[in-house]
Amino acid sequence: MTDAYLTWLYAPGDRPHVVAKALASGADVVLVDLEDAVAPGRKEWARSATTELLAAPQRVPVHVRVNALDSPLGVADIAALAGLPGLGGLRLPKITHPSEVLRVVGLTGPDRRKGPPLYALLESALGVERAFGIAAAHPALRGIALGESDLRADLGVADEGLDWARARTVVAARAAGLSPPAQSVFPDVRDVDGLARSCAHGRALGFLGRTAIHPRQLPVIERAYLPTCEELAAAEDIVKAAATDGGALALPDGRFVDAAVVAGARRTLALAQRPR
Repeated sequence: MTDAYLTWLYAPGDRPHVVAKALASGADVVLVDLEDAVAPGRKEWARSATTELLAAPQRVPVHVRVNALDSPLGVADIAALAGLPGLGGLRLPKITHPSEVLRVVGLTGPDRRKGPPLYALLESALGVERAFGIAAAHPALRGIALGESDLRADLGVADEGLDWARARTVVAARAAGLSPPAQSVFPDVRDVDGLARSCAHGRALGFLGRTAIHPRQLPVIERAYLPTCEELAAAEDIVKAAATDGGALALPDGRFVDAAVVAGARRTLALAQRPR
């Protein structure tokens, strides 16, 4: 996995004091939002404040969700931010076609080694239908994720009605060679038990980590996505057994081990040892 981030914390771009708190929160990535979290009359000011922040490198990765690409605001956001030393990535809202990713690549520079990493947000039925094409659009694209609030409204479904779209997004990311997507936000910051249950469900679907809207959600997300002691012990047993026998084998407790199981065990160990 290329990005082993588990916690991604949103902060509104027009509230620098909130962004400062997010940077000190312990989140793996801070997501400065210039789109939905900012009122129309404060968009330009939010961009200016974010540009000032990212003029210098930051102690944690900072990604910016820009405004929609079909508006002058989105294009201006990208132009202002793309070359800044503190920018860790651009999150592109409401993507529905691979050509939109390619357009952003053209705006940030054709050399993917110099342009910022890009992350596409799928927030409509059309975006989900084209998930693999978007995920494979260009090497500069490092990840895809769902924007579940907009998608739920577009489809007219309750939360459980999104599971097919969630699974499709996970499969598309894997097929394109990207890291597993992070789950979309859990909107009730007071319901930590509900968040934990939702994270467990997301982990079972193949997500890795989650975006958050409040620092109190971060430890819940991290606990849900880190391997348990039992999972680590099982993974260590599998890797140890594979080191002495290159083929398929059965462990003393009856578990069958083959190459796919060994690969999964190594991913579990790597996640537990991820740098912080």
